[in-house]
Amino acid sequence: MVSLTTGLEDAEKVTVAFLVAVGAAEQQRQTLMFLTKEAVRLALDGTIQGVACEGCPPLPDLAARFENAGGTYMVCPICFEAKHLDKDALVSNAELAGTVPMWKWIGDEGAVTFSY
Repeated sequence: MVSLTTGLEDAEKVTVAFLVAVGAAEQQRQTLMFLTKEAVRLALDGTIQGVACEGCPPLPDLAARFENAGGTYMVCPICFEAKHLDKDALVSNAELAGTVPMWKWIGDEGAVTFSY
């Protein structure tokens, strides 16, 4: 699981989080990105744009790879609703879900987590 609080205001941090998530998902690991704070905007269709740095992969390419590898997003509903965002604009691999569903996803076995 990758927990991300930052949106495009820090594209390098978003890139690193996606690189970790894509790496796991492309190895057929069940991979979740839990988006909170400004990161909730990343789950809106068409929001992920740009390249963080010279040599960095484009963010839209990373998001596409994450989706194609079966990666999913859980989007904090409190953060999402506080920003008055449109749930109908969520990408297909995203759902509004808080900490209880996140803990159910983790289960009793535990999980490897990264936080950005």
